[in-house]
Amino acid sequence: MSPRFHRLLALGLLAFVPSMAAQAADPPLEQARNAVRVLDEMINDAPDKSIPSDLLKKAYAIAVIPGMVRAGFVFSGGKGEGLIAIKGRDGTWSNPNFISTASAGVGFQIGIQSNDVILVFLTDRGVNKIIDGQFTLGADASAAAGPVGRSVSAATNGNMNAEIYTYSRSKGLFAGVALQGARISIDDDSNAAVYGSDKTPRRIFEGGVTNVPPEVINFRDKLEEYTQK
Repeated sequence: MSPRFHRLLALGLLAFVPSMAAQAADPPLEQARNAVRVLDEMINDAPDKSIPSDLLKKAYAIAVIPGMVRAGFVFSGGKGEGLIAIKGRDGTWSNPNFISTASAGVGFQIGIQSNDVILVFLTDRGVNKIIDGQFTLGADASAAAGPVGRSVSAATNGNMNAEIYTYSRSKGLFAGVALQGARISIDDDSNAAVYGSDKTPRRIFEGGVTNVPPEVINFRDKLEEYTQK
């Protein structure tokens, strides 16, 4: 390929960057409200095509990323913000940490699309990696497109070996989707804005925060409702 073609490709990708940044920069409490909306819609709108209830009951942690923006012009990238909470032994859910996601790849799509994403963690390994630094789906814990339906047994052949199951909705279509290579890290700025600058991610998970906003409590309560059905 000629140098001119490479320059055109680079310019094409750069043209999408401002739109990605603008669409993926909701304030933290707006993210929490949107995360509740995504949970309601992705679980209630079509029960036969949602996350299996028995998988939700087994969840160690759940992350919700509303409106993850993906853009592409031969080279593709994605960016999003959301929340992750962990489930205690008594079935109650922790206050969430705010997270950010980023991904890069190569593809042939042109344009920008927005996907709502839910990640169901079955073990603590991926969550600990997120707390300790930056985590990459598929590299630091096994990940797979999640089964869809009322139950896992009806949706799969029984081979459920991944640690994390991933789901996405775009333009009303909901399905398990592979998100290999997506990087997830703690959004320290959003955590500080909601909980205070002295609160570590582990302290947030362990309940060491006060004056939690109603939007965050609603997200936590919604997780408890859907994982105990």
